Amino acid sequence: MKEYWELFLVFFKIGAFTFGGGYAMIPLIRNEVVNKRNWLKDEEFMDTLAISQSIPGPMALNTALFVGNKRRGFKGSLLSGLGIILPSFIAILLIAIVFTQFKENPVVERIFKGIRPAVVALIASPLLSLGKSARISWKNAWIPVAVALSVWLLHVSPVYIVLAAISLGILHLFYVKQRIKR
Repeated sequence: MKEYWELFLVFFKIGAFTFGGGYAMIPLIRNEVVNKRNWLKDEEFMDTLAISQSIPGPMALNTALFVGNKRRGFKGSLLSGLGIILPSFIAILLIAIVFTQFKENPVVERIFKGIRPAVVALIASPLLSLGKSARISWKNAWIPVAVALSVWLLHVSPVYIVLAAISLGILHLFYVKQRIKR
């Protein structure tokens, strides 16, 4: 029973004290799951992130579900998922109740504009950390920059970029297999 509560509380804490969504939660999840509690090895965590990103649903929730399942099976998934969702649900509920009274307030608008750069930094930090863990070199840093600029300036749909990346990945796989056969 103690391990179930521990799963719930770890993910509840992460959900309660992280702003910026799933990507901002990654360093906190990694710190708790890999560094502090040794529930997963770093390689397992990277695999979990890859799977979490490739299936439908919020990445932080998917990651929590995978970690919970690895630790305590279905009930572990349930409690870790509930732990990561519940703080956001409570916060949104309270904000919805209170915000309708203050939504036109210029101070509130300025506060939200001030939070944006912090959210960008919270997203960039884990991406750099994950890049190091995945052994991605800086010579390939042009790829995410080109993708971001394509979406932003050229209005290319991210769907086309994902489909192109999948196609290029498959072509690269066949190319590597052909080189290995020779």
